Amino acid sequence: MPNSSAATTSIEPTIDTLPNGLRVVVTEIPHSQAAVLAAYVGVGSRDEARETLGLSHYLEHMLFKGTEARPEPTAISAAIEGAGGSLNAFTSRELTSYWNRVPFDRLPLAMDVLADSVRHSLLAEAEIERERTVICSEIRRAHDQPGQRVMQLISDAAYGEQPLGWEIAGDLESVGAVTREDLVHHIDTFYRPSRIVLSVAGNVQREEVVELAERHWGSGWQSNASEPAPARTSAADSMSADLAQIEVRDLEQCNLALALRSIHRLDPDRYAMALLNEVLGGGMSSRLFTEIREKRGLAYSVGSYPTAFDDAGHLTIMAGVTDEHVLETVDVVFDELGKLVAEPVTNEEIDRVREHAIGSFRLGLDAAASWCHRAGGMLLSNGFIEPVEETIAGYLAVTAADIQRVARRVVREGNLAAAVVGPFDQDDALRERVDRFNPN
Repeated sequence: MPNSSAATTSIEPTIDTLPNGLRVVVTEIPHSQAAVLAAYVGVGSRDEARETLGLSHYLEHMLFKGTEARPEPTAISAAIEGAGGSLNAFTSRELTSYWNRVPFDRLPLAMDVLADSVRHSLLAEAEIERERTVICSEIRRAHDQPGQRVMQLISDAAYGEQPLGWEIAGDLESVGAVTREDLVHHIDTFYRPSRIVLSVAGNVQREEVVELAERHWGSGWQSNASEPAPARTSAADSMSADLAQIEVRDLEQCNLALALRSIHRLDPDRYAMALLNEVLGGGMSSRLFTEIREKRGLAYSVGSYPTAFDDAGHLTIMAGVTDEHVLETVDVVFDELGKLVAEPVTNEEIDRVREHAIGSFRLGLDAAASWCHRAGGMLLSNGFIEPVEETIAGYLAVTAADIQRVARRVVREGNLAAAVVGPFDQDDALRERVDRFNPN
C-alpha cells in the first residue's frame, strides 16, 4: 500500500513542562489559519462519589460564568467570539476539557481567556443557582431523547453500581444538592498544574506558546504535593444485576443497544479490537449493516463502536428497529458475533477494514483542532503521544488470527448486556436471549 504516514510525519508535537508541573504540548501547523487551545484536566465522572455525581460536569459549566477579570457571565464567550473564534468544553468519564479556537494571530487573547476561566472563576452563588436549572434541564432532555436514554441504560447494565455505569451529568437529586463549597473543594482537589495538560495546535510557534503558558498558567500557581488527589478506584468486573434493561415508551420504533465488556485503552490488542469493530459494525460495508439493513431491511441505522477507559472498556452495538424486529435483530447480532469467534475473517475483508481504519484516522487529522485534542487527550490519559506512524503500523500489523483471538476475549459467556427504549412488549423473550448468552 502507499506510504500512509508520509503526509503527516512532518507534524510532530513537542512537550514542555512548566516548573509547577503543568505540561504544554505544541503542534506547529504552519499552513493553518487557526490556533486551537485546550486545557485537559485529569478528573471526570468516574472520580466522583455517588452523592456528588455530576460535580465535574457542573464545574465545567461554571467556569464559563465569570472571572475576577471578566465578571459578567457572558464576558468569556464574548471575548473569544469577538475575535471570530469559538469555545466550548466537555466532561467525560475520565477527564474534563476546555477549549477555544481563534484566528492564529489572536493566540495571546485565547491563552489569556482560557487560563482566566480555568484558574480564576468567581463561582458566584447566583450563577450556581441559575446553572443548576440549566443542568437539570439538560438531564431531563437526555432522558427524553430515546437515543441518549438507551445509552444511559446500557452503561448501567454493562457496569452496574460503579462510577463507569453512572450518568456523567449526574441526576436531579445529586445536582440539586451541589453547593459552592463542593465546587471549590473539587477545584482544590483536582485542578492542579500537575494534573493539567495544555495543548495548542495550529499556526503557532513553540517558543511563543510556552512563554504565554508560563505567564498565564505558571505564575503564582503551584501543585499542593502534600495533599495528593485521591487515587482513582479501579473498575470492577461485575456488571448490573439487571442485564436487560427495558424502558417502554410510546415511540415510533425501538432504540436497541447491546454491550460486551471489552479491553482497556492501552491493551496490546487495541488495534485488533478496532479492526474487529470495523468488520462487525464500523461502516456501511460492515457485516451488521450488510445483514441487518441491506439483506433483511430490519433497520435504517445499525452499527457498533468500541469505548476504552484506563482499566476497562466495552463494545456497543446500536440499532433503531420497530418493536416486531427487535428479537430478530438481536438474533442476527448473536449470529455475527458467533462467526467472528468461529471463523477468521478473510484476507479481502481484513485488507478492506484496515484501509478504512487507516484512511479514517488520517482524515481525522485534517484540522488543527484534531491535532490539538489528540495530543492533549493522549498525553493526559496515556502519559505519551503516540506518533502517527506508530498508530498506522499498529493497524498494519493486525492479522486475521488477531481479530479472531480478540473476538474470543470479548464474545464470552457472562459478558453481554442489553437495553431497549421504545414500544417493546416482549421483555421475557429478550431476557431469555440475554440469559442464554450469560448462563449462570
